[in-house]
Amino acid sequence: EGIVGFRLHATLRDGAEGVVVALHVPASDKIHSILDDGTWTRGPASNREMSASEITELSYRRGVRSAESEPVDVDFDLLDSETWRLFVRNRGLAATGIADQLYRIGLAKKVGGELRPLCAAVLLFADSPGALLLAGGTRADVRVFHYKGTVVEAGEIPNLKKTPKTLSAPLYRLIEQTHAYVLNELAEGLTLAKSGFRTLHRYPERVIKEAITNAVIHRDYRMNRDIQVRIFDNRIEVLSPGLFPAPITAATVQRMGSFARNGLVATNLREFPDPPNVDAGEGVRMMFNVMRTSNLYPPQFREMRDQAQEAIVVTLLNEERPPIWEQVSDWIDRNGPVANGSLCQIASVDTLKASKMLKRWVEQGLLVADSSGGKRHTTYSKPAAEAGAGAPVSLSLLSDNEPEE
Repeated sequence: EGIVGFRLHATLRDGAEGVVVALHVPASDKIHSILDDGTWTRGPASNREMSASEITELSYRRGVRSAESEPVDVDFDLLDSETWRLFVRNRGLAATGIADQLYRIGLAKKVGGELRPLCAAVLLFADSPGALLLAGGTRADVRVFHYKGTVVEAGEIPNLKKTPKTLSAPLYRLIEQTHAYVLNELAEGLTLAKSGFRTLHRYPERVIKEAITNAVIHRDYRMNRDIQVRIFDNRIEVLSPGLFPAPITAATVQRMGSFARNGLVATNLREFPDPPNVDAGEGVRMMFNVMRTSNLYPPQFREMRDQAQEAIVVTLLNEERPPIWEQVSDWIDRNGPVANGSLCQIASVDTLKASKMLKRWVEQGLLVADSSGGKRHTTYSKPAAEAGAGAPVSLSLLSDNEPEE
């Protein structure tokens, strides 16, 4: 499915008429195994057969399997919350008892002849899902950090404006509470750490809520890490545990939208009054469009692969987008990396002005510099779809990302 091929008539090396066949096989979001011959992964010099545990891990990372569908050892009574009762009323479920009701809608399964709730049910209906899942080595809360300045300063005294806020609730309410708390933090404006001037945040509310909603719905709930929202003087960062599920990448997320790694969570959230996820896959595109119409830089999506805990980071810059950025962005999309000389022609500016613009865009994470050809031949491109060791994945330090003891 999705394979595209074409034939091109050509003259072969011996002079005879022939045909060259080209096939384009797109990356699959599934794990493919050869019957009776295992599952293989490509290595630098050869292929290697994968073990059962490696296949399972890859299935989770690619979104083929999800922790939400695993049964958990949690009493059904702990799910009989006000949020559950709201869900039952809105959906019109028959009053057969919570265990039977969850079983009938696919949120519980039998294990050894006994019904157990799925992880998705705990996430959706428990008053404190993070606390209940912690015994199994996973987390489900949101932590909000509000920093002074533009970086996390590693020192004896952290540069936090206040004690980090931990939010824990059923996912329907967690999205609402996190959005309200972040907006409250932004409402007063702030005093810039370096200059002392006061400024206002320009972020559209819809974009902030969509970034939070995506993190809560699509994160990898196997991981022992909370979602983090970081507020700086010049940006907001939302860190969601896990990587993009196949076939989404940072380069394709605007075009392809989101992918429901946690289908049970996404589907059942829509059964609440005023559900947070009603965009039918259009939420990410909405983020780009609204930021553009608000004259702000586009949201940045990146993967942090080289950390102890992998994550996706979404960055929203609190800075007006100059008109020249659209021209430069389009030029890079069509022609590849841009150099100082090219920017001089595009923007009709001198070398010094072009250098300052390029330096600023690198600092903001919008561009990545490549000086492999020498400083005078430095080129600049957009961050790679899958950030490598040299690409900036987060504009802040990661000293406070470690799992708590």
